[in-house]
Amino acid sequence: MFYTIDILGTIAFAISGVLIAINKKMDLFGILIIAFVTAVGGGTLRDLLIGSTPVSWMKDITYTYVVLGAAIFAILFRRKINYLRTSLFLFDTIGIGLYTLVGIEKGLNAELHPIICIALGTITASFGGVIRDILCNEIPVIFRKEIYATACILGGVTYFLLREFPIDYNYVFVIAGIVVIVVRLLAVKFKIALPTIYSKESIN
Repeated sequence: MFYTIDILGTIAFAISGVLIAINKKMDLFGILIIAFVTAVGGGTLRDLLIGSTPVSWMKDITYTYVVLGAAIFAILFRRKINYLRTSLFLFDTIGIGLYTLVGIEKGLNAELHPIICIALGTITASFGGVIRDILCNEIPVIFRKEIYATACILGGVTYFLLREFPIDYNYVFVIAGIVVIVVRLLAVKFKIALPTIYSKESIN
């Protein structure tokens, strides 16, 4: 279950990276690089923080094959994607939901405190996108008003709360992942955002 979620998250983030790279009119090499760093950037930082080296994608060549396969698929079928922004948002949202759980599980395996596990889940889910946005000359989504990291945190809290009940472990994974995805979707749909310290005058 854990490995499957990791692979699905890799696919989702790789496609997300391809879509934004295409939107930026990058060449084929640039598209592949953006797909790769989006897919493995957060996990790489997580593994370095917990001292798990070589990092996961270096120990298992499957991740490289999955990223390349997802990237090629997204490139070949890019014309079938009628709503680029909607598709990018959807794959990015699915990616953060899946990767939050992967990071939490890694933290638990390292016997870390639940709060640190949630932080690792948020890092895993967010920092691939941070690297992607920086390379694409965008302000990372996590640093804007949008609900992003907050969704990961809420999903992580849900995960640990559900572990206190006699619920099948697989269901705990699924429900916590859905919480991340639903919170992000609802936040964007209803324009829910965290408060800022800036007035409208200072922004203008």
